[in-house]
Amino acid sequence: MLRMRQIALVAQDLDAIEVDFEVIFGLEVCYRDPGVEKYGLHNFLMPLGNSFIEVVAPFEAGTAGGRYLDRRGGDGGYMVILQTGDIAADRARVAELGIRLIFDRAGDHSDGVQLHPKDVPGSMLQLSWNEGDADPAGPWHPAGPDWLPAQRLDVVSTITAAELQTEDPAALAARWSAVLDHPVDNIEGGTPTIALDDATIRFVPITDGRPEGLAALDVVAVDRTRILEAAEARGARGSDTRVTIGGVHFNLV
Repeated sequence: MLRMRQIALVAQDLDAIEVDFEVIFGLEVCYRDPGVEKYGLHNFLMPLGNSFIEVVAPFEAGTAGGRYLDRRGGDGGYMVILQTGDIAADRARVAELGIRLIFDRAGDHSDGVQLHPKDVPGSMLQLSWNEGDADPAGPWHPAGPDWLPAQRLDVVSTITAAELQTEDPAALAARWSAVLDHPVDNIEGGTPTIALDDATIRFVPITDGRPEGLAALDVVAVDRTRILEAAEARGARGSDTRVTIGGVHFNLV
């Protein structure tokens, strides 16, 4: 089992991004984690289907989030967090591949490893296990003790894909494939893609002049008219099929 459970963005103005997600997508904050303050960050998490959008923003100098803002030239995608059913096997595999870890945290109810971006580029990548993982709507430690009441499904209902842009999509896809132990599809004559249980990760060339990183997400639009009208009012509408929040393009599918 491997699910796309959480996507993190980094932003300079946390309050403005929160309003964007509330107004455009109808999302609601389920948790603000006081634990990230030790890293010089504030955050919030919002359920999007059974997955989560997290946004972090630095409030002091010298943070990893602040350095990422500088590298990518502003707000943007920051991290892909996948829920795994076998964290022990994942931990052993990344060790065998010689991948350094940012952290390795094992607990009674959750467990996870965050991989060094110099060893696994494209986006920060974290593999996490959580007790109750058989239920797609089950508990998720980063989202707090009771996230489900904040779930809103009337405007957008789920994340179906994450898009990483890079100078060499095939090479990056091969690296992520080895790390995740999942094959690359459509490598011949198409976009390199890795299929998860509930979503896909695709790898595309850089087209916007920004550095390598998490550039876009596909989301199922339940109320497209509401989304586009609200995005227009917030200055976030890109086209009839795309809005941009926090430096990330959201493709409406």
